[in-house]
Amino acid sequence: MARRRRRRRSTAARRVRRTKRNAPLLGATAVVVLVLATAVVRWSAQHLLLVTALLIAAAAVGVAVLRSRVRARQRELETRTARLRHIGPFLAMTPKAFEHALADLCRRDGCTKVRVVGGAGDLAADVLATTPTGQRILIQAKRYGPRTFVGSNDVQVVNGTYRDVHHCDLAAVVTTSSFTKAAAAFCTQVGIRAVDQRALALWADGRGRPPWA
Repeated sequence: MARRRRRRRSTAARRVRRTKRNAPLLGATAVVVLVLATAVVRWSAQHLLLVTALLIAAAAVGVAVLRSRVRARQRELETRTARLRHIGPFLAMTPKAFEHALADLCRRDGCTKVRVVGGAGDLAADVLATTPTGQRILIQAKRYGPRTFVGSNDVQVVNGTYRDVHHCDLAAVVTTSSFTKAAAAFCTQVGIRAVDQRALALWADGRGRPPWA
């Protein structure tokens, strides 16, 4: 017990001596920082117009860079969606590419906060977006061949998740094929937008309405 006390006293004494040795260095550092800060403040006050001009120029450059990036992204979007003016490209896509193509159509037509979320455990959501009127829409993408139809089970899953799980106001199922009669009837009954190949082609080339309209 006595040894521990002596060790503690020795350690405390070393800390005190170290603090005393560092005190002049810390004081000198504080003085240098204060002098530099004072000099900067005085220089800024004496050259207020120059400082203001530099800040305005920096802000202008930042805005110009941001606008340039926005324009570049817009041009890229226009290039991608220009290839979607007819149904052919959709039929050659992988399921994942189909999801991204639908997301691009949403962006083209004024949607914001567009996200591709399809994948394992997506709970019937492939694309989520906010429509131009502020509603949240869920899109389930079904990149099917001509002999595979969207069935009633597919649309029932969407109906069971789009409101309570994904907190959306609207839901749409978009396919490169078509819907069974039972699936189409269920969509009509519960208000899910059923977008088959023909409706998709019209939406893509601008003659048809988007799923939220």
